[in-house]
Amino acid sequence: MGFCQLPDSVSIAKYKLLLNNPGLRVEAIEALNNMYNFHFYQAELRFKWMQYKYPNHPLPYFLMGLSNFWKMMPNNSITTYDNTFLAYMDTAIYFSERMLEKDPDNPEAIFFCAGAYGFKGRLLSERGNYSKAGVAAKNAMIYMKKSRNLSDFSIEFKFGDGLYNFYREWVPENYHWLRPVMTLFPKGDKVLGIQQLEEVSSNAFFTRVEAQYYLSRIYSNEERTPAKGYPIMRYLYVTFPDNPYFHRQAARLAFLTGKWDEAKLESEKMLEKIEASFPGYESNTARYASYTLGYINYYKDTDLNKSWKYFTDTERYCEMAESNQTQYYYYAKLFKARIALKQNRPDDAAALYTFLKDECDSDSEAYKEAKAWLKKNRPSKKWFGLF
Repeated sequence: MGFCQLPDSVSIAKYKLLLNNPGLRVEAIEALNNMYNFHFYQAELRFKWMQYKYPNHPLPYFLMGLSNFWKMMPNNSITTYDNTFLAYMDTAIYFSERMLEKDPDNPEAIFFCAGAYGFKGRLLSERGNYSKAGVAAKNAMIYMKKSRNLSDFSIEFKFGDGLYNFYREWVPENYHWLRPVMTLFPKGDKVLGIQQLEEVSSNAFFTRVEAQYYLSRIYSNEERTPAKGYPIMRYLYVTFPDNPYFHRQAARLAFLTGKWDEAKLESEKMLEKIEASFPGYESNTARYASYTLGYINYYKDTDLNKSWKYFTDTERYCEMAESNQTQYYYYAKLFKARIALKQNRPDDAAALYTFLKDECDSDSEAYKEAKAWLKKNRPSKKWFGLF
């Protein structure tokens, strides 16, 4: 069977895919729901039972790896789970390759190889290990190429097909230095890729939530249409209300689409969950929530004292998350400088603007505003060292 040909009915009957096993789906549904709702202990108990029941199949190892990946999603600078995640994905690859040794056309093994290498490449690139990330990404693309048009075996396989079709065209459009590499792979189709992800997000079992997540991300970020991404992310958050990543992204997209009352309410809920020590709700989520509340109180509620408080909290949470060289940190200081001027506190404003002029890139809004204000207002020694 050629990898780029649709399988016939005889080929389909040859394989009894674990992914299509109704009994396994009954076992898996509660575990998957717990995982996406950040109830990892309950989820992993079931995944380990699957590992005991199917010790030579890549699925349970892949799911354990995926569980550890989602533990990192709220703050990808946390490296606590890296080694465990990589070990599980390597194990999934090992058992997939053993299956391929027996049958090079095994669609399930190809699917798990593509997925495991893809997730490895994503984490390694975030860690700055670009050489290993490149190798993992290349292997993922090879297996994704092989898995194209295998969706007759299982709707789950269309997830990889959709990602391939979209990102095969999007990546070289946005990362020109990767164009020579991407020409080694068959052309994709962004429109078809989105259609395939929409189908998976409605009809798949194991890959449904991942497809919904990527679909919302593609609409919101890559396609720059947050109004299309918002309802998908809102659905994910409502379905998994203890998932801090879905919560944060739903609030962010509500804010970007003008639903400020909702963004305010959800940001307040995030801060409450942080105070209550919900899993995954930590400083990275807090800086998003605090910044949103500072912004809304500045522009909509015109409560400058509350706005100052929330922007100060943003700075504090950025420092806790070791992200005090981010736009959230700099713009929190920028808004505090504007508040200080509105409250007739020019010395406080001057100290903040001096910091921004010294620390921000010269092409940023914060730098330009700080430079312009300082140029019009003669410095005073007492400005320095205050912030």
